[in-house]
Amino acid sequence: MSTTIVRSPKLPLPPPETTTSNLPSLNHSFFTPLPKRRRCISIYACTAGDQSNSAFGGEIKKGQAIELNKVSDENPYEFNAKDSPNPLPRPLTSADLSNMASEGSRLRVAYQGVRGAYSESAAEKAYPNCEAVPCEQFDTAFEAVERWLVDRAVLPIENSLGGSIHRNYDLLLRYRLHIVGEVKLAIRHCLVANNGVKIEDLKRVLSHPQALAQCENTLTKLGLVREAVDDTAGAAKYIAFNKLKDAGAVASLAASRIYGLNVLAQDIQDDSDNVTRFLMLAREPIIPRTDKPFKTSIVFSLDEGPGVLFKALAVFAMRNINLTKIESRPLQKQALRVLDDSIDGFPKYFPYLFYVDFEASMADQRAQNALGHLKEFATFLRVLGSYPSDSGIA
Repeated sequence: MSTTIVRSPKLPLPPPETTTSNLPSLNHSFFTPLPKRRRCISIYACTAGDQSNSAFGGEIKKGQAIELNKVSDENPYEFNAKDSPNPLPRPLTSADLSNMASEGSRLRVAYQGVRGAYSESAAEKAYPNCEAVPCEQFDTAFEAVERWLVDRAVLPIENSLGGSIHRNYDLLLRYRLHIVGEVKLAIRHCLVANNGVKIEDLKRVLSHPQALAQCENTLTKLGLVREAVDDTAGAAKYIAFNKLKDAGAVASLAASRIYGLNVLAQDIQDDSDNVTRFLMLAREPIIPRTDKPFKTSIVFSLDEGPGVLFKALAVFAMRNINLTKIESRPLQKQALRVLDDSIDGFPKYFPYLFYVDFEASMADQRAQNALGHLKEFATFLRVLGSYPSDSGIA
C-alpha cells in the first residue's frame, strides 16, 4: 500500500492591511483607471529566451539570471553558481518585496513556483513576450502586483480534475486586483528522475499534492511513496539539486529539460482531460466590450433565509445569462449570525461568500440590470473583473 508524506509548508506572507470596499455602482465608474503612480523596483528575474517553445514541446533555451540584488542561498531548492554553470533565478519571497527596483520595458508577469512550473507556461501563453517572474507563494504574486513590482500575475483558479484552488479565491477578496483575462492550459504530467535512474530504482516520488492525486493509478501500480511539496517544478529541481537516486518527481516536460532530468514516462495522469484555468490579474481593470465573448466574475454574500440563493441566481436566469461557475467560501472574520436553540450554543447558520462567473460583459445592459437587481438584497457585492473568455486550450 502506498503512503503519503507531507512536508511542512513555507511561512506565508503576513496578511496585508487591505479591506474590502463598498458595493460597486453599476455604471462604468468601477472601471476608472487608477492614478499613475509607477514605482520601479528591481526583482530577481529571468529572461526566458524563446518563450514560444517553453511549454511542453520544442527546445528550451536556458534563461539568463539577472541578479539585481544579492540574495542568500538558504533555500534547499535553489541552485548556486558553484553547483551549476547556469544558475537559475531564485523565486521571489516576501522578504524580497521591500528592497527591489524594476528596469526594462518588457511586461513583467508573476507566477507561483520556479522555472518549469505549469504556471510559467500559462504566463507565457497569456503574455507571449513577457518576462516571467517566479514567486514563492500565491500571496507573494498578489502582493508583487499590488506593490508595482510586476505588471501582471497569472495564477491557477480551478482544475478540471482537482476542482477549485480555494486559496486564490480567498486572495481575490483580500487584495484589490482585477481579473483582466483567463487562460486554459492542458496539464500533461511526466515521471522524471536523474540520469541513470530507472523506474525500478525508485522508492518515492515528489510533487504537488494535486499532481500526485491526478496520477494516483500510475503511482499506485509502481508502489511509490508520495511526498507532497509546494509545486511540480520545485520537486524536479529538488531531486536534481540533491542528485537523488531513489526518488523521482511528477513534473512537466519543460521542467525535465530545464533541470537536466530523464523522462521515465509521459502522460501519466489518470485522465487525459486534465485542464487548469488560470486568471490574469492586474492593478487596473480593462474596459468591457460587446464585440467579442466576455466573462464577468463577481463575489457576493446574502442574508440567511429560505430561497435567498435561488432568488440571487434567478436575477441571471430571467435575463438569459449563463452561469459558468459558482463557488462558496466561508465568510472569514465575521461573527456567526444565528445560534441554535440548544444549550451548547452551536451555530445554526454559517455566513458564506458566493463567487460566480457568468457569460456576459459588464458593457451588456443585461449584466448591469442583473447586478442592479442582485444589489437590492445582497449584503455585499463586488465585481472582480469583466474580461475576454478563453475558448482555446494549449
